[in-house]
Amino acid sequence: MDLYSTSDWYDAAGLLSDDERLVLGRLREFLETRAKPLVGDYWERGEFPYEIAQPLIDLDLMEPVELTDGRNRPARGIYHGFRIFELARTDASIATFYTAQAGLFRTAVRVGASEEQKKEWMPKVVDFTLKGVFSLTEPEHGSDIAGGLSTTARREQGENGDEWILDGEKRWIGGAFTADVLAVFARDVADGQVKAFLVPREAPGVTLTKIQRKTALRMMQNAHITLSGVRVSEADRLHNVNSFKDVAAMLRAMRSDVAWIATGIQAGAFEAALKYVREREQFGRQLGSFQLVQEKLARMLGNLTSSLSLVVRLTEQQEKGIYRDRDSALAKMQTSLNMRETVALAREVVGGNGITLDTDVARFHADAEAVYSYEGTHEINALIIGRALTGHGAFTK
Repeated sequence: MDLYSTSDWYDAAGLLSDDERLVLGRLREFLETRAKPLVGDYWERGEFPYEIAQPLIDLDLMEPVELTDGRNRPARGIYHGFRIFELARTDASIATFYTAQAGLFRTAVRVGASEEQKKEWMPKVVDFTLKGVFSLTEPEHGSDIAGGLSTTARREQGENGDEWILDGEKRWIGGAFTADVLAVFARDVADGQVKAFLVPREAPGVTLTKIQRKTALRMMQNAHITLSGVRVSEADRLHNVNSFKDVAAMLRAMRSDVAWIATGIQAGAFEAALKYVREREQFGRQLGSFQLVQEKLARMLGNLTSSLSLVVRLTEQQEKGIYRDRDSALAKMQTSLNMRETVALAREVVGGNGITLDTDVARFHADAEAVYSYEGTHEINALIIGRALTGHGAFTK
């Protein structure tokens, strides 16, 4: 099955097995027939098409049986990457919605939970019977969250035994409104170290407010979360998270997911622009026959191809167990830079119609700005790389 002949110039998808292609082919068919016809209208309204959520879950994409031969062998990293690519190629909000569970929350449990906790929680995470979100960013702390995290956790003996009391706020938490639990990161007042807790969304003291007036990822329902005297049992603390270094290990793994999203967005914008210039006529000629248009298409394809090559190689390294901050930072930084130029060129070649939702280009163009910033801004990722190159940390104290 040839899924990527237009966007995958060097056939990176050739690394996929036949059964992986089969599952991804089912995903593409679902996205093309069920999701894509809805996204323009929902994007304009600023609502998520929840009618596709359960059918998407039912595709069993996280650990498909076809990829495990009936055994408990996890799906390969290259499959996970192309799954994200396919979702983002259709819509960035749908990709963000799915990876909130399959990437962010799953990584929080996989890295942060004890072995006993993982035995209980991971099967529920994989089949979505336990839906969760990653709640780290705060209203006043984003890039400086490592030192600035201000949500607090205080341990005490309560009526139900050993408990923690959480107070603070979280912001930009995508998917929180449909989550069962919030993976909340808070600073222990006793030792000053960061801990993590699975907080029921409907627990007393938890308040969620939808963030309004967004110009990117409009379909994604981002929440502002207030925690006021929220009680969480010690059993619901992620026992392997005992400092921000443990959180950084999660971010190191998750940043590669965002690089795949940035690459998929480029594919969606490039394909939409290519379709348009093949059909549109100006001055009595097909728009795609003009030299300047072809030059822009070539640049878009170059950006996309270099991004895809980068994330594929990063995924291969991580599959070997090589997880380094500088590697995921480089991938996030460069794919986001490529994405920003690619979506701008796509909007440019589509002309005035590029600012409408009818061609899909405008949606990719706007959504790219959110992806450019989250999971590490350009500047933060550049400083992580710079520190690795020079041995000097240049972060503001």
